[in-house]
Amino acid sequence: MAAPVSACPACDAAHIAEDTAGKGYRGNGQEAQRIMLSLPTAHCAACIVGVEGSLQQLDGVRSARVNLTLKRATIEADPGVEPQKLAEFLTSIGYEAYELDAGALSTTATEKSSRDILMRVGVAGFGMMNVMILSIAVWSGAADATRDLFHWVSAAISLPIIAFSSQPFFKNAWAALRVGRLNMDVPISLAILLAAVMSLYETAMHGHHAYFDAALSLTFFLLAGRYLDHRTRAVARSAAETLAALEVPRAHRIKPDGTDEVVSVAELKIGDVVRVVPGARVPVDGMVEDGESEIDRSLLTGESLPVFAGPGHMLNAGEVNLTGPLTVRVAAAGKDTALHRMADLVALAETARNKYTSLADKAAKIYAPAVHLLALAAFAVWMVISGWDVRLSLNIAVAVLIITCPCALGLAVPAVTTAASGKLFRQGMLLKSATATERLADVTHVVFDKTGTLTEGKPVLDNMGDHTDEDLALALALAQGSSHPLAQTIVTATTAAGLRAARISEVKETPGHGISALAEDGQDLRLGRAEWLGARGLDRTATYLKIGKRPAVAFTFTDNLRDGAAEAVADLKAQGLNVTLISGDAPAAVQDVAFRLGIEDYRAGMLPEDKVAAIEALASAGQRVLMVGDGLNDTAALAAAHVSISPATALEATRVVSDIVLLGRSLAPIAGAVTLSRSATKRIKENFAIAAAYNAIAIPIALVGLATPLAAALAMSFSSITVSLNALRLRGFR
Repeated sequence: MAAPVSACPACDAAHIAEDTAGKGYRGNGQEAQRIMLSLPTAHCAACIVGVEGSLQQLDGVRSARVNLTLKRATIEADPGVEPQKLAEFLTSIGYEAYELDAGALSTTATEKSSRDILMRVGVAGFGMMNVMILSIAVWSGAADATRDLFHWVSAAISLPIIAFSSQPFFKNAWAALRVGRLNMDVPISLAILLAAVMSLYETAMHGHHAYFDAALSLTFFLLAGRYLDHRTRAVARSAAETLAALEVPRAHRIKPDGTDEVVSVAELKIGDVVRVVPGARVPVDGMVEDGESEIDRSLLTGESLPVFAGPGHMLNAGEVNLTGPLTVRVAAAGKDTALHRMADLVALAETARNKYTSLADKAAKIYAPAVHLLALAAFAVWMVISGWDVRLSLNIAVAVLIITCPCALGLAVPAVTTAASGKLFRQGMLLKSATATERLADVTHVVFDKTGTLTEGKPVLDNMGDHTDEDLALALALAQGSSHPLAQTIVTATTAAGLRAARISEVKETPGHGISALAEDGQDLRLGRAEWLGARGLDRTATYLKIGKRPAVAFTFTDNLRDGAAEAVADLKAQGLNVTLISGDAPAAVQDVAFRLGIEDYRAGMLPEDKVAAIEALASAGQRVLMVGDGLNDTAALAAAHVSISPATALEATRVVSDIVLLGRSLAPIAGAVTLSRSATKRIKENFAIAAAYNAIAIPIALVGLATPLAAALAMSFSSITVSLNALRLRGFR
């Protein structure tokens, strides 16, 4: 049933369908169970077709639907279908999949809210353009019945659109007023409503001017600003939720008679024994009682290479068993595991970050009540001056409300953030947070992870020239029998050099140790760990070849620096920023990378909680930390940092929690991003100055009665355009 994995597995949907042909579902009338699988690598429409089509060909699967936004598959299946089997099947055909606990998941509201606001922007924009076209006739001199007709048609278009599109402002304003407080949406709502009511009144009274276009323009511009702000703030889903989704919901518990039973992880108790088959994630924290294997524990330590696990070794939930079956005695399960604690760390860090408020929000605390008081004062004063002319006084009050509406203030931050994100995108960086540029501009200290961030995370054989062709041919023959990353590196390097594998027999892989075989001349051959061969290991990444009774020879490996790593570090230091390297790798490997990049401050053997502690210690010392990392073990540190960046090659949870995603392979744009962010922060402050200057000029004009509601709306729009144009200056920034 397995198929080869391609670069884009979804593009092989036809082959997948062939592989699973003849395995269609045959209903049996039983009530279906709902299964949810995480699909972290799904990224295109073809992925949807491939996953859904492949699953629906399996016995017992009634339906399958993929949500590409949430990277999640929802499956309706017969009660006997095991979720883990479906996940293993998808993984075997090239789609990385993990079982999710459907009861612990909820639909994310952020994407729905974004789409809702965008729809309302479109409706308001459509209505605004149509009403403006009708207003041209009025401006051109239409009078009497013709003018009234155009006004009534404008009312028929505007009032339903205002009622629909302005709902976000109305709901927020009402929610604030119900508890006796004011926010920016209260004056916005009042201005929209008063402009609509005054326009309807003017139309009914055969007035010369109606302000439906002003009400729609106000709605459109403010919704556009709200959408920009919403999109730059929104995160698709919580990193803590992503981490929690990787927790294995079920385990194979071994009963006293030696048979297995599938139970919920929540049912496990300390002292229970569980079986972990090759390719499965470890469901609990516990000690290996039987079996030997290699474990991918990059989840917690950042180690790029598998580590040996045998009787007496401790394993953590979320680690992946690679080669041999293991039995593990439970030491912690569920909420007590290291994986769950990591999710808690991320959740706490994200909560702390959400306390950050933008400059616009701070200004609004003062601005919102001032707008109401000013409009009320204008109405009261003009009632006295005009001899209790309600129509004139209300017109002036509406003009004051419109002209002082905080549209420019609301756009001050998102306009710059959008321009900055566009510039950063063209330089290979995706900005995910509305406040990332402001925080990045404050950075004083940069912390890098090593494996997969400063380095490629792929070992390279660096001493092939030290070995004879005979040794290399034997090493190639042995390495071909293993899927270990170091063995595959030997295969790649020797094959590229044109070497052919020697003839060997009785090839056997010993999980966690290496490969053994017999040479043509009968000599024992081994390729693997130093201790297995009885050799003295080097203080660096290496594997060893032993031929007969000859001393073992070492094949050493290095991890190449990522493109632009040296340039990024040098440029950051040139800006006066301190640079630190923290990693879960061995001291020798960390020291080597630090020396190659000129980083004086480096720390090795750092667990996730150690990285968070290091970030918090720097913050306590007054440093504003930029964290750059790619591993799941970096997520808590990324969330705790003042601002964070992760490469696009990072895990899903890491990208979710990061403020900026580095789209290309090179790290070089990071230093430029810091400089650009400082310029963006300067533009934000300039926008606040523009908004303040606009109000200083426009408000007195409105107060003395020289601005109609329509003129006020045009002035408000002009201030918004000015703010946006100032933000667009970032496009020319180098």
